[in-house]
Amino acid sequence: MSGRDLVEFFDPPDLEQAVLVLALDGWIDAAGTAGEVRSHLLAGDGHMIGRFDTDRLLDHRARRPTLSLVDGVSRGLDWPAIELRLLDHLEGRDVLLLHGAEPDHEWRAFADAVVGMCQRLDVALVIGLGAYPAAVPHTRPTRLACTAGSADLVDRLDFLTASLEVPAGAQAAIEAAATAAGIEALGLWAQVPHYLSATSFAPATEALLTGFAALAGVDIDITPITERALSARTRLDEMVARDPEHVAMLEKMEATYDDLHDARLRLPTGEDLAAELEKFLRDQ
Repeated sequence: MSGRDLVEFFDPPDLEQAVLVLALDGWIDAAGTAGEVRSHLLAGDGHMIGRFDTDRLLDHRARRPTLSLVDGVSRGLDWPAIELRLLDHLEGRDVLLLHGAEPDHEWRAFADAVVGMCQRLDVALVIGLGAYPAAVPHTRPTRLACTAGSADLVDRLDFLTASLEVPAGAQAAIEAAATAAGIEALGLWAQVPHYLSATSFAPATEALLTGFAALAGVDIDITPITERALSARTRLDEMVARDPEHVAMLEKMEATYDDLHDARLRLPTGEDLAAELEKFLRDQ
């Protein structure tokens, strides 16, 4: 990289109406759901085509490089990175994945650099991934929520929406900058059961990956994740069934879930229903 450039390209390909996926560490990600989707996407073929200047973007005291020592001899430093990869293995549209640490500094410049990258590579859609805890039971399908840069885009999507003020992440800054530049951008969120937000929950990963594939117009093999999701639900059912009180609480959460027929409605917090069940499952 030279001068003040934030991003360096490596033989950028000619793409057409590509999709950019945002999956930055540090963003809200209950149960590590978006992180698992990112890992699944990176498991196939792909190659790096861009790298950001992390000396400008990251606080290395918070994200320290890893020193490799062999018999006391330093073999080098492994620095945290923010990279852009082209996912060659996906069938359908061209898909790019921006992943790595969420920047500590220069969010506006970072978002502008990402938008410039999108314009250079003919990106037509930006999708940010995330997950948040909600008062939903593990016995029901995982619902997806969205944030979008325009009402028109929201109206075309069949996901949960809400009206509230919350702290934003760098992905939100990118989505806003992309929208201002005329590029469609949205955030896709999986709702994770409140009592499972600190552990892996494969059904949410399955739902988020399926929703992303549908929006992006690509085919993704999710068989391993589907098998994990079935196993997770079975294990949780067995754990809850041991205590009638927890069964009763779960039934209340199911009734609340089932009563919300309008997908546009926002689920209640329901912390009073989830707290004891959360403690029980955590103790297991």
